[in-house]
Amino acid sequence: MKIGIVFGGISYEHEISIVSAIAMKDVLKEELVYIFCDENRDFYHIPTNTIKSKLFSSGEYKKCDLLNLKKGSFVKKGLFSEKNLDVDVYLNLSHGGDGEDGLYSSIFELYNLPYIGPRKGACSVSFNKFLTKGYAHSCGIKTIDYKYYTREQKVEVEKFPVIIKPVTLGSSIGVSIVKSNEELEYALDVAFEFDDAVIVEPFISGIKEYNLAGCKIAGEYNFSIIEEPQKAEFLDFDKKYLDFARTSTALKADISEELASKIKESFKKIYNTTFEGALIRCDFFVIDDEVYLNEINPVPGSMANYLFEDFNKTLVSLSSSLPKQKSIKITYDYVNKIQSAKGK
Repeated sequence: MKIGIVFGGISYEHEISIVSAIAMKDVLKEELVYIFCDENRDFYHIPTNTIKSKLFSSGEYKKCDLLNLKKGSFVKKGLFSEKNLDVDVYLNLSHGGDGEDGLYSSIFELYNLPYIGPRKGACSVSFNKFLTKGYAHSCGIKTIDYKYYTREQKVEVEKFPVIIKPVTLGSSIGVSIVKSNEELEYALDVAFEFDDAVIVEPFISGIKEYNLAGCKIAGEYNFSIIEEPQKAEFLDFDKKYLDFARTSTALKADISEELASKIKESFKKIYNTTFEGALIRCDFFVIDDEVYLNEINPVPGSMANYLFEDFNKTLVSLSSSLPKQKSIKITYDYVNKIQSAKGK
């Protein structure tokens, strides 16, 4: 099988996407075709045998073949003809904007490209942390209390410490733990550098956190192991950045079967039919034996490969169980009836 890895894009997580894409060489046994989207949203075919991070930081990727899109494929322009990229399925591996906000899913669907990744509706509820909270509650899953503020509003905190999060960013970019009013203004300045809105949550030191990845294959859930991430106060950008290059299997969390079952049931409620076609990772908190959703990662770092016993098999199996686009036949019956009624 040939898997087209689509990565890059316009996002604060652009460079992280590059690291994740390169990591796929170590964990996938299939033939990989790399498709890079640069800051101008131009697509390039990057040879698999030469891909490395410096290729992008130096700008040398521009020497690679430029790609265009047509129905069913990315294409290279030759001197006298076009050549289709020979790909069986595309993997959306662009973190943050473009990859997770619905742009790529719209492009893939518009051009009839089969792809692994969140669909448009899934992007809507997972890209925006404020909307994620509402989605979780509608699915019967608890979340930490929060307040939502836009740039124009005055942020008021009654009790410290709190955690400030930009609404549409991942990888802990722009996130701060705030312990006093003196730290609040600076933390907000940092967050609003990246986004126009924030959520403010109480910071609970030492809270238990568990990560679970999975997908639905032929109607059945395929779960990874449950991991308890190792962290200091919280998983900041530097610690998370290392996860994007992870290829060695993580350690299974030492928890009871009862708690593991609760976490898996919570994952099922979040995944539902909304995330069909995607391999996602959900990060959960556990407080007094109750499961709370922290966030949904619709395009997780390195596709959370390190949580699966056989990541290659999982991804290949998912590629054969993707949702089909509904075919709608356009008949123009309504327009013809109007014209007929008018005598035209």
